[in-house]
Amino acid sequence: MKNYKFLKNRRLLLKQLGFGSMAFFLPGYIFRSESAAPSAIQGSGIFPKVRNPADVSLIKGDDCRDNTYKALMLMEDNIMASLEGKKRILVKPNMVVTDVPLCATHVDSVRGILDFLRPRWKGPIVVGESTISRNGTMAGFENYGYLSLEKEYGIKLRDLNEDPYVYRYVIGAENVPLPVRIISTFFDRDQYLISAAKMKTHDRVLVTLALKNILLGAPLFDYKQNDKRDFHQTQVRSKNTILHYNMFTLAREIYPDLGVIDGFEAMEGNGPVRGTPVDARVALASLDSLALDTLTTKIMGFDPAEILYFSAMNKAGMGQGDPDKIRVLGSDIKDIRFNFTPHPNMVEPYGLG
Repeated sequence: MKNYKFLKNRRLLLKQLGFGSMAFFLPGYIFRSESAAPSAIQGSGIFPKVRNPADVSLIKGDDCRDNTYKALMLMEDNIMASLEGKKRILVKPNMVVTDVPLCATHVDSVRGILDFLRPRWKGPIVVGESTISRNGTMAGFENYGYLSLEKEYGIKLRDLNEDPYVYRYVIGAENVPLPVRIISTFFDRDQYLISAAKMKTHDRVLVTLALKNILLGAPLFDYKQNDKRDFHQTQVRSKNTILHYNMFTLAREIYPDLGVIDGFEAMEGNGPVRGTPVDARVALASLDSLALDTLTTKIMGFDPAEILYFSAMNKAGMGQGDPDKIRVLGSDIKDIRFNFTPHPNMVEPYGLG
């Protein structure tokens, strides 16, 4: 690849989020319509502002599995309507690594999702992940108690790192476009994509929730080369890391149909892997993953408006990012507020000291 520089000023680059400039950077880009981005205009690269309120269900209780199930039941009719026309379901949990249980979506949260789906959906369901651990995703499924799900629910477990891939471009070091491999499964238009995420802090973008679980799960790690790293680059102690931009661009093609947050035992501090537990005992769900992540971030005690890829997606019409236009179903949010300790790298950039 020709090693030229363009848009030297990263701040200028990030200011351009949501205004169609990515069409220039990514020629031939395909835009996923339907549920990929609410109210998206296929092929235009510009989304209308989402003005309607979004529903997010919130359940606080003493059982992880039951919390998740109840959160989904609160929006049963809308979820089933959104499944119409789909041929298969992919449930994508968060297993960054395979040997730290706190960093992973608890198997009982996934059970809650399957408890909801199986009586209502007779088609194929895959629970798939793409870990960064070299011993492989299947080791994570074993270590975290997922293997029994195949017999319990008649589903399949899959290592997405073994799936085919296609190339897309992100912004790399020195703002040079960089080709990365994206797992083809995430582009399947006949597939219903569920992000089964964990409520955690993060060292680059403050929080990692439903959107990031999908957008950083999609790049390939073939156990030799990890293309997920190319999304991050080297900036760490900054509020405007290039990761915000790269996730935003990929979200124009890959976006969850349904987001579910496992916040029963959440993570604060040194996330997304080595943090400490928070006994939050909550589950959240929404058909609008931006609204879901926005509300969850507020519950964690952070300001979602300060997170650049959230604000960019909101401006671009990818979802509802205005907290005043998010309707909470279920438990009273007034009784569910925390003050999560951020990752140390994020304290100064976000003024959280």
